[in-house]
Amino acid sequence: MQIAENKTVGLEEYKVSSTFNWINFAVVLFVAANLRAPFTAIGPVLNEINSALGLTNIQASLLTSIPLLMFAGFSMWISHLSAKNNTSKMLLLGMIVMFLGSLFRVYGNVSMLMIGSVFVGLGICVGNVVVPGYIKKNLSNHIGLMTGLFALFMNLVAAFASGLSVAIGKWTQLAWKGSLGIWSMLEFVAILILILELIFIYRGNATIPKDNISSPFKMYRSRLAWQISIFMGLQSVIYYSLVAWLPALLISYGMTEEETGWVLFAFQMSALPFSFLGPVIASKMKDQRKLIYFVSLLLFVSMILFIVDKIRFAYLAAILIGASNGFAFSMCLLFFSIRTQSVAHAVKLSGMAQSIGYLIAAFGPMIFGGLRKIDSSWDLSLYFIVLIGILILYFGSASSRDLKVENSNTN
Repeated sequence: MQIAENKTVGLEEYKVSSTFNWINFAVVLFVAANLRAPFTAIGPVLNEINSALGLTNIQASLLTSIPLLMFAGFSMWISHLSAKNNTSKMLLLGMIVMFLGSLFRVYGNVSMLMIGSVFVGLGICVGNVVVPGYIKKNLSNHIGLMTGLFALFMNLVAAFASGLSVAIGKWTQLAWKGSLGIWSMLEFVAILILILELIFIYRGNATIPKDNISSPFKMYRSRLAWQISIFMGLQSVIYYSLVAWLPALLISYGMTEEETGWVLFAFQMSALPFSFLGPVIASKMKDQRKLIYFVSLLLFVSMILFIVDKIRFAYLAAILIGASNGFAFSMCLLFFSIRTQSVAHAVKLSGMAQSIGYLIAAFGPMIFGGLRKIDSSWDLSLYFIVLIGILILYFGSASSRDLKVENSNTN
């Protein structure tokens, strides 16, 4: 890609080489803010939705599993589509789909709720896949910082969405419809920012240019790409397993239902500083294996605390595993950029890793909860997380070597 030589780096190429472009910055933050909140806002008001619409157990479970199915089923397709189109246009399309989905969800019947959930999941999928390539293309001098901010805003808004969901329903006087529908406003802001960005691009061109970043490289033939993909899935197994089952585990240990919510809050909030600091630190290192050792250590210590002391150190254990998971998640996002040589390959790796990763993640809560039927003490479930931690140590270390996916073919 040819880059203009003047200091403004021509709008037709739309790349900033030495300073932040505030529109690029705003796009990353506002897209990030929308990628988990519509998902995490559902849990606290799920009983309200059940009462209002008379959902079956299967329908209720689909509300939380549909996004994961969208991630697993469409990430590869979206990465291929993105390679042939402008990344900003792809993000705009994703935000519009998500905005429509948010409106559909609160229409007031079960069919529209499910259709809206599919739209929301697909829109989130576009953002998940495209943003790492967008950062590599438009903010290449700030990959670590922007990846950290991307992960931070995603998790921060998600935490507030879950914590304030019920209160928002009361404040809007729309109950669960207000809790879910309010996020359409944030999506609308992201749409406006992306439209503004495309206007700036158009001012330097007769038409909005395609990125033309398609590549014949077969990502699935790269050993490193598979290692990163599995690492992505393993850290997601821990997140979704604990979000689904940690309150039930703590209640069985004797903790009150109200207090379990605070422990889960500590788990999510402790991830925030580490999700930001992880990529900033890791981007300054060629080999990140020492950081993976740190991530694994935090995970193992937290599991020991849960297994040995149950709820005595529950908050500390939750904080440690939250820090570990936040660090691991943000490093996955960073690897999409720093382990590839081009924007095309960053998008392809993002699509592959998230498709395979979320497919793996979908089995985590089922296994974690299923083991409870074998061992009512939850010890087997916690040992399952220890096993995942061992695998994270292996695949995370392999992903952290100073290699590029293009140079690690499996044959």
